[in-house]
Amino acid sequence: MASGAAQPNADGTADGDGEIAARRAAMRLLVEADRDELAALVAEIGALPEHEEAKPSETGLVMVRGRIGGDGSAFNLGEATVSRAAVRLASGEIGFGYVLGRAREKARLVALCDALFQYAPYRGALEEKVLAPLRARLEAEQRKNAEHTAATRVDFFTLVRGED
Repeated sequence: MASGAAQPNADGTADGDGEIAARRAAMRLLVEADRDELAALVAEIGALPEHEEAKPSETGLVMVRGRIGGDGSAFNLGEATVSRAAVRLASGEIGFGYVLGRAREKARLVALCDALFQYAPYRGALEEKVLAPLRARLEAEQRKNAEHTAATRVDFFTLVRGED
């Protein structure tokens, strides 16, 4: 193997694949938070590294496409409003944030968190102060919804008559 090639992990994926999966999981959590919650959690980190907006927050439209049955021909379903931003840390990491709706500040905060996730000195703080509380809240909400659904479950039984 060449010295510059990614070394495989025990599960057969390259080292970069694990990083990408971890970053995706972090982004999945970040977009579930609302703007005020995310701002409060980011403030918990404390002093942030110097950063700038690489691409100012903006709002626009994207075309949403769909497929019948998951494998049919693609068709244009409609448009969705999306806000996006890009933040560059002084050390060079660039974070991106895309969120549904007109939430430019939330997109900027998601982009900042994405950049911090890539920056090793802040990754632990981001996990502890932002991602862990978000994960705990979302898991609690999922448990509550599952309990509520289970409480309303109805089982139907078919009784067999003895005359058949």
